[in-house]
Amino acid sequence: MQNAVENSTWAQRIRALAQRRALPHAMILSGPGDRDEAAHFVAAAMECSAQAGRPCGVCEQCRKVREDIHPDVLWIRDTEHKELQVEAIRALRREIYIRPNDGERKVVVFPDCGQLNERDQNVLLKIVEEGPPYAAFLFCTEVADRLLSTIRSRCVELKLPRQGAEEEPDLTLCRVFSTARLLPVVETLVDLENHKLKREQLQKLLRDTWRISAEAMLLQRGKPAAQGALGEGAALLAKTLTPRQLQRLTAILEHYTAECNYNVGVGHVLGAIAAEWEKTL
Repeated sequence: MQNAVENSTWAQRIRALAQRRALPHAMILSGPGDRDEAAHFVAAAMECSAQAGRPCGVCEQCRKVREDIHPDVLWIRDTEHKELQVEAIRALRREIYIRPNDGERKVVVFPDCGQLNERDQNVLLKIVEEGPPYAAFLFCTEVADRLLSTIRSRCVELKLPRQGAEEEPDLTLCRVFSTARLLPVVETLVDLENHKLKREQLQKLLRDTWRISAEAMLLQRGKPAAQGALGEGAALLAKTLTPRQLQRLTAILEHYTAECNYNVGVGHVLGAIAAEWEKTL
């Protein structure tokens, strides 16, 4: 729960989902970032006993996750073999149906999916797909394609950027929302739909704009401007939108960024955003 994690875009996304009790039951933590640290953060968000700001980092549940002593967070690794033995996976399949001892969830973490061969993944598939409602699975791998498509299709992927190298946000939507008009926003959203934007691409664009909008709210309240594209976009929104419009825009972006975690159509999301923006003006 270090500051670098707390301030990252992916951690903010996890917090928003945890606050609504909407964290997916199966996630792939991929990319060059610190996947072990991310797995601890997500597991803590699932077990945290705080009412807000999950994971809080200070409650007993968070402390146990951080210190690797939580009885309901299971780290599945084999330090003696290159691959996990099928007996370990079968034992896990039995263990998962034993209800949590201490926390809300039973969280299974695979810190190195390179140890999961095709046979192991096929054994896992049934419990990932049809396991008990309290079960959660975190698959850590630099490249998600190392997992079978049947596993990937049942997971939400969280891509972790290299530490200190988080991408600059996309200002496309920021610029049209800063006009405080309906037509430019609708035209841009229609154009995005016509270009067959994928759900993952839309989610990143919405998340970037949400991040800028939240920064603009802080800017209106006197916070010093951020550097780079984040600061540029925030200054634009803070200058052209009223505090009410900016607050509403931030709420819209937060909501539909989270909606993209589920099997929703891109056109449906874009149309809903246009309708919500019309109500805001």
